[in-house]
Amino acid sequence: MPRAFKPSPDHPAVAHLVQLHAELGGRRIASLQEAEQCADAMKHVEAVIKICDPAFDVHSIAVRRRNQTNPWFKRGHMLRTILDVLRAATEPLTAREIAERMLIARGIARPAGKDVTRLEASVRDIVFRGSLSKHVIADAGKPARWRLIL
Repeated sequence: MPRAFKPSPDHPAVAHLVQLHAELGGRRIASLQEAEQCADAMKHVEAVIKICDPAFDVHSIAVRRRNQTNPWFKRGHMLRTILDVLRAATEPLTAREIAERMLIARGIARPAGKDVTRLEASVRDIVFRGSLSKHVIADAGKPARWRLIL
């Protein structure tokens, strides 16, 4: 029978949790300082823009997001892998099924749900709007099931 947890200040977990809390606080302070430095640098760039063009609206500048790299597929390899999965399939597949089969082909048996969702979004983007849009057809129904028409 498991023992009940008895809270006490002498418990060894407390020391580790205090150390973890201190480390996370230090990281937070460092990221806040970095954010302040970044904001200062942006203000300096805005000032230089205003010197060059006083009528320019600096608030119209959109923030640029960083692209997240795909940890499993290098640039250009994903398209080939999607084609391989669709060629091997005997029935039409959803974007999620394609993503799962791609990961299985890479030897990743149990990927995290978030990773499969990100890969599924990439597959859907390539199939709908990308290079494969002319080579695949969706069968009726929701979710769309894709097959090659080569």
